[in-house]
Amino acid sequence: MQPKTLIASHRGGLFPWPENSATAFRRSAALDLDQAECDVHPTADGVPVIMHDATLDRTTDQRGTVAALTAAEFRQVRVRGTAGEAPPTLAEYLAILQASPVAPRIEVKADMARRPYPGLVERTLAALDATGQRRRAWLIGFQADPMAEALQAGGLAGVAWLLEGSTLRDLGLAGTIAVARAHGIPEVGMHEQAIDAELVAALRQAGLGIGAWGANHAPSIRRLLGLGIDILTTDDPELAIRLRAQG
Repeated sequence: MQPKTLIASHRGGLFPWPENSATAFRRSAALDLDQAECDVHPTADGVPVIMHDATLDRTTDQRGTVAALTAAEFRQVRVRGTAGEAPPTLAEYLAILQASPVAPRIEVKADMARRPYPGLVERTLAALDATGQRRRAWLIGFQADPMAEALQAGGLAGVAWLLEGSTLRDLGLAGTIAVARAHGIPEVGMHEQAIDAELVAALRQAGLGIGAWGANHAPSIRRLLGLGIDILTTDDPELAIRLRAQG
């Protein structure tokens, strides 16, 4: 029997709460969720912090790049839509989840030029180790090399390589499978619109897991649950939980 599809709150659940905020992660930790997904960039002094974009502009009261600020300066930033909350550091996000059954799912981001941040995987793993959560955490990312680095470090619950639509089109399904196998990556993730029964079957045949993001409304959530993918990362986690419970 195919195991149930896991559900993760995307950026903590950005439909009901401000994305990647401490509020979102606290609320996620109280739900019947499997994982709470976040995004991590480093500050100028190397502290991993939670922010989706490489810049502060879209979601905070300040402008500029995350990597230009020290950790102390980052503490002065405020997340829009909250009651004056600073964006959490990775350590703070992990502390929120530590006493919860909801596991960390951490996307390792790239810089403005789409280059991996040196040392970010290592620092992320160190933060997991500091809270004893490496064995239940997933690291995910759009670049295969940092994901291979995470795999080589070992001890994680899992690692997933995310594919943009253009990457999937350029590589094709066979090329995607070949790259994942070459790096030893066990799971791939893609936008829900790219996923159909044929793709799921091919990935299963290749021994690869499959995850999705972008399913945020009942029709797409039901469709992916019906396809039996491994994990659904959604902006509306409460809706996904209700639909999964309906079977």
